[in-house]
Order: sequence, then C-alpha cells, then structure tokens
Amino acid sequence: MPAPTRRTVLALGALGGLQFLCGCTGDHSHAADKAAEDTDRPLRLRQLAATDALLADYDAVLAAAPADPDRLADQRDDVVQHREALARSLPASPPSASPGASASAVRTVADLAASERRTAGLRLADLAAASPALARTLAAVSASGAAHAAALGDTGPVAADGPAPSATPSPSASPSGSATPAALASADSDALQAALAAEHAAVYGYGVVGAFLPVGPQREDGRAAYAAHQARRDAWQRLLATGGVSPTAAAPGYRLPFQVTDAASAGRLAAFLETQLTAAYADLCAAPALRAQAAAALRESALRAAHWGADLPALPGLAADPAPSASAT
Repeated sequence: MPAPTRRTVLALGALGGLQFLCGCTGDHSHAADKAAEDTDRPLRLRQLAATDALLADYDAVLAAAPADPDRLADQRDDVVQHREALARSLPASPPSASPGASASAVRTVADLAASERRTAGLRLADLAAASPALARTLAAVSASGAAHAAALGDTGPVAADGPAPSATPSPSASPSGSATPAALASADSDALQAALAAEHAAVYGYGVVGAFLPVGPQREDGRAAYAAHQARRDAWQRLLATGGVSPTAAAPGYRLPFQVTDAASAGRLAAFLETQLTAAYADLCAAPALRAQAAAALRESALRAAHWGADLPALPGLAADPAPSASAT
C-alpha cells in the first residue's frame, strides 16, 4: 500500500491507510538487509521459543475444556500468526513439540492470561536491539498479547522483561529516556510528525464521540481517552518544538469516516480511531530513539480499540484495514 502524503495523514478517515515511509521503505542495500537479518536472528529465535511456550500453554488450557473455548481458539490462532511473523527470514521450522497439559504449569484461564501478559513483556525486551522491521513486529505482537491478556481478565501492566528499554511512560507523561530532541534523526522526526497528525485527528474524533455518549461509564471512558490523546499530542509537540522542529498543526476540521448519530455509532468511531492509530505507532516503532514510547502508545491504542469493541487483527498496526477514508476539511 503506498505511503500517504503529509496532508493525507491529517485526514481522520485516512488513518486507516496510514503507512509512513520510515516503516515501509525498500531502498536498503542487500548488504544492509543481510546485516539486519544477522542481527535479528538471535532475537527472532528467542521470541520463537517464547511463542512456542505460549502455544503450549494454550494447548494445556484448551485440553482442560474451558468455559469459552472459541475465544481461546481464536486467540491461539493469533499466536500462530505471531509465530509466522517472527519466523520471517528464518529457515522454515515447525513449532516446538507441545509439552501437553500434563507438563505445562498453566492450568486455568487466569494462568493463561498471566502467561500472555508476561510474554507481551518479553517482546519488549528485544525492542531496542531489533532492526526497524523487527521492532515494528515485536511491538505489534506485544500489543496483541496485552489485548489477549486483558480479554482473559489480566489487566496488569506490561513491562519489558530482560535487557530492554526502560518502562514506557503513560499517555500523560512526557517522552523521556533516550528520546531526547538532539537524538532525533530526520526520519525519526518525520515519523513523529505523522504520529502527531494522527493524534490531532483522534482528539477531534473523540470530541465527537463524547457528544453522543450517555452519562455514565461510557462517557467517562470517552473522557479518559480524550484526555490521554490530548496528553500524548502535547508530549509530541513539546518534543518536536524543543528539538527545533515546527510541530504539525491540526487541520481546521476533519470529515468523519461515517455518520455519528448515537451512542452505538460513537462507540464504533472510538474503536475506529484507536485501531487506525496503531498504524501510526507501529511505524514510529521503527525510530530507534522512540521505540519504547511508540510501543506503549501502540499497546494503549490496541487496548482501547478492544475496549470499544474492535475486532483487532493478530498484528495491530501492521495488517491492512479496509476502513473508509475521508479528507480533512
């Protein structure tokens, strides 16, 4: 899918097609590609081992006849897709032999949820050392794992387990760690501008969402998401401005991807916004100085999308999305 122009990413509906250049360019030399494969190989092998262990946990719980086997089977199918993505560029190999229910320490759905959350943290452990392409994959797989854990009842924090980047900030925190303005390369700055443009659109969209939600928990959820996106937008603006880069401005107005007339359609818009934001943050994960923050933003948007009822793909932010598009007004 072609990358959009800077003007296009200002479009609320066009977020569905967001594929920024830094995440999908193909002009690397063969030597650079080979070097990236060599660097990624031990990381991919380590992540495959973790994936095979998670698949064994699913098999153990499914063998115990859980109450909702269809949900578990669907999530297991996602994990199989995770394995395929992580095995890319490696010699073909089947999953490790499952130890079976009798050998697995995981017995219950709660155990499985905790295993999903821990494995999501393991994905982040190799984020800093990975090539841009693998970093995007790891962040997407981690976000999917966090969504799986939440769907199974474990909403605990996901933190890198191992020699990984420091814990990522919450949406209200300013970017920190290695992501200093002086460290931002030109491509990183461009990717950050695209993420900022997406946040501008999300803030506008949530303003519409909140107007149609009834008083109560739904409206409070909408307000919390609106505030989180405002804070994330402001953090990106500060980071760019401090580095001497003029932050992308919000468009004067945005055309919605579909008409919002009630609480149900407002919820669909919120799910749409969050799902499409994952694309911006998957691309931002390719920026070495911003990976921890981008992975956190990707995960948070994936979790919010699921909360609003979105049917997330196995690789949030990386899968094609046939959502409708529209232009800024």
